[in-house]
Amino acid sequence: MKMSLTADVPETLRRPRSGDARPALWHGALASGARLLLIAAAGLVLPALLFALWWTATVRHWVPEQILPPPALVWQSLAELWHSGELQSHLEISAARVAWSLLIGGSAGLLLGLAMGLSKTAKAYLYPTFDVVSQFPVLGWIPLLIIFVGIDEPLKVSAISLAVAVPVAVNTLHGIANVPRSLFEVARVHRFSLPQVIRRVVLPAAGPSLFSALRQGVMQAWLTLVFVELLASSEGIGYLMVWGRQLMQMDLVVVGMVVIGIVGVLIELVLGTLEARLQRWRPAAY
Repeated sequence: MKMSLTADVPETLRRPRSGDARPALWHGALASGARLLLIAAAGLVLPALLFALWWTATVRHWVPEQILPPPALVWQSLAELWHSGELQSHLEISAARVAWSLLIGGSAGLLLGLAMGLSKTAKAYLYPTFDVVSQFPVLGWIPLLIIFVGIDEPLKVSAISLAVAVPVAVNTLHGIANVPRSLFEVARVHRFSLPQVIRRVVLPAAGPSLFSALRQGVMQAWLTLVFVELLASSEGIGYLMVWGRQLMQMDLVVVGMVVIGIVGVLIELVLGTLEARLQRWRPAAY
């Protein structure tokens, strides 16, 4: 009598494992890709409509070319500025101003926020004045800054640094305020030093708020940079727009607007990617 070796083997074990999950994975990936494409397409609808309106207005001469240049002229000016290296030169100067302002204003805002968040005494002395000063727009500081630092490079860096310091300090303070008090009690019981409290309690627990402060500081720096360069500058992207307006070459103004928008979007994408990775690898407090 011959006995089958597979007689007592359950049916589920005798089924071939030929990758039955692969079709489901492919369907899930295709569905995710289609969803992303739909989101991207929805986001491009409004820019496409605006571009079509711009092109139609220039073709039908609804607006004089001296006021609204055609898209082809703007593209030509952008290509010429890029190939000549003039656009890269202006971008480098603007980026250097943003970098120095982030270093100065970001450091000042971070230290101020840490001081007010970790010390009730410091907050009692500093927060009322800071709350009043933070209500002033950057434009209100320009006349005073001109008196003290002049109208050259220190004016631009000082104005941008002020714009950076306020959101960094506010978000740092709020981030520390949202840290559970029990973590600070544990740190006090273990007699942590101030650097240990910052490294083992504040940074892990308030990490998202601190990174949000950095993001807001960077975006404020970029926006304020353009305003300051429009106001008083002989170099930079803002100056390129002023120069185009003075020469009645509105294509240069539009080129400056396009470059500012593209750089702003790239900055936001880079910071968003860094924040996502930071959240993934963020350690637990204490």
